[in-house]
Amino acid sequence: MKIKKQKFGLLSDGQKINLYTVSNDEMSFSVTNYGCTLTSIVIPSKTSEKDDILLGHSTLEGLLREKNCYMGAFVGRFANRIGKATFELNGTTYALDKNDGENSLHGGFNGYNRMIWKGEEVETHGGSGVRFTHTSKDGEQGFPGNVTLEVTYLLNDHNEITMRYRAETDRDTPISLTNHAYYNLLGQGKGSILNHELYINGSSVLEVNDDLIPTGKLVPVENTPFDFTTPKTIEKDFNALPCGYDHNYCINAGKGKVTLCASVFEPVTGRSMVVSTNQPGVQFYSGNFLNNVIGKNYVTYPNQSGFCLETQQYPDAPNHENFPSCIVHPGESWESITVHSFKW
Repeated sequence: MKIKKQKFGLLSDGQKINLYTVSNDEMSFSVTNYGCTLTSIVIPSKTSEKDDILLGHSTLEGLLREKNCYMGAFVGRFANRIGKATFELNGTTYALDKNDGENSLHGGFNGYNRMIWKGEEVETHGGSGVRFTHTSKDGEQGFPGNVTLEVTYLLNDHNEITMRYRAETDRDTPISLTNHAYYNLLGQGKGSILNHELYINGSSVLEVNDDLIPTGKLVPVENTPFDFTTPKTIEKDFNALPCGYDHNYCINAGKGKVTLCASVFEPVTGRSMVVSTNQPGVQFYSGNFLNNVIGKNYVTYPNQSGFCLETQQYPDAPNHENFPSCIVHPGESWESITVHSFKW
């Protein structure tokens, strides 16, 4: 296992941004301390051709220019949406940034994806990689509590990337953390993801309103376009939805245990990705609003050129008592684990 650290760029105030590349004998990933952002995942195909399967940016300038796609970025303090950008906790109402219409999305205007993290190389029993740390101050983004955060990305010899997030707080606070990577197993910039065959271990999705805010109702996927409990191409029922997929699936999970979440297979390259997590939900997003954003090497990303599987707490969970609790209490060590296993 090899870890290479190099300069990624300089911010206008002179702060140095680094890029770490972690590799085994077959594959690699790269990540920067700007937003704990994954910039590449390079794997072979069944014919041994290597491709970068991650949409995103190859320069710091690209990351700084991007506004709303969150490609490869780590997001929080609360991933996904909070309705009306407000919630009540312990008798106090908290107001958040309205950066998605009237709602709050991925931590607001100054999300974790826009912050500089302290990085260090690590060797663990679960693999080799990089650990990033940050202290989120009480009131940051409008959330209560000082929260200490660890974000660790690891690669092992079994071609598994583990994303591990830890948080501790001095006040009750909602927490949901995820990585917003966009994948294309054909290779980034090489076409649509609609031919990918997808399985999701979720028998229900959250019903949402027109602003994609959950109503509180869990809807069975059986006999609907949302049903991926038997593998099918993303394209099969895609046109039955007005805007494509952007929904939280309720994982058939083992209450905090790492369990199978989803699997994806791309038949042309023979590449597959299996996702396991201890989180209760996963947001399947079919890249509906990429809108020809410019990515690596000035490649244009049209809609459906990448998909996301964002493991998470349920969206808008602070406002729904029937959802799994997202509140972390003082004295607790909250941990999210997601493992991506690659084959070809």
